[in-house]
Amino acid sequence: MSKEVASYKLGNIQVKITETDDPKRLNVDCNDGNFHSEFTVSRYEYQHYKRHMNQKISTAYKKQYEGEEE
Repeated sequence: MSKEVASYKLGNIQVKITETDDPKRLNVDCNDGNFHSEFTVSRYEYQHYKRHMNQKISTAYKKQYEGEEE
């Protein structure tokens, strides 16, 4: 089991950051109950671009729901 680095909510999106086998990478797991997304980022990206990453996550989930309405 990977060690959890952080866990927080972006609106209704639960974000969980965990360590990977590579000490320089982190796994980002996002879930809002309907959609699930998972990707990796470097520790540097997480530390210095967390706000930008959170904006991208929020935008991606918002677009997913907009795409369903069409």
